[in-house]
Amino acid sequence: MSSQQPGLSYTVPGLSRETGAEIIPMLQMRLHALNDLALTLKHIHWNVVGPHFIAVHEMLDPQVEQVRSMIDDLAERISTLGGEPKGTPGALVADRGWNDYSIGRSEAIEHLGALDLVYTSIIASHREAMQATEESDPVTQDMLIEQLRGLELFQWFVRAHLESSGGKLSTAGAKTEKDAASAAATQAQNQP
Repeated sequence: MSSQQPGLSYTVPGLSRETGAEIIPMLQMRLHALNDLALTLKHIHWNVVGPHFIAVHEMLDPQVEQVRSMIDDLAERISTLGGEPKGTPGALVADRGWNDYSIGRSEAIEHLGALDLVYTSIIASHREAMQATEESDPVTQDMLIEQLRGLELFQWFVRAHLESSGGKLSTAGAKTEKDAASAAATQAQNQP
């Protein structure tokens, strides 16, 4: 992984340079994931169509702004720890372990179905990073916890469109964005 940090010449007081060097690559991957999320949210914002266009279109901009703030916090934490945050598209593409968002111009419900899976993946990885810093760096953990609050709230906003009155998600069991989009569209078509 190219986001590995060579030996640090310094880190924050009370944290060993070795621990800082372990945390930085983890934060770099969170930085990549959230940069990718911000771009994906804008992609959806521009490519959503259908009767619920304006609701989804307008719901996404505040999410983009908050995710961008999270990105800035992550980059600044990397720098504070003595690392060098990498925010270029080339670094993101070289380091990521996931594919680009797979849905183009589509109905709002299809994008929301796919976005639910995107949020699930990001939240799970963010939670792993949060748990990994529990003992070593509670300051970083606190930042990740706060970011998780926002990410989970955004997923709830998305899931409110995908949930039946009985509490079942239309995307339950979907493994790919296209499967989730299709499942969400099918449920929407079958509702009275």
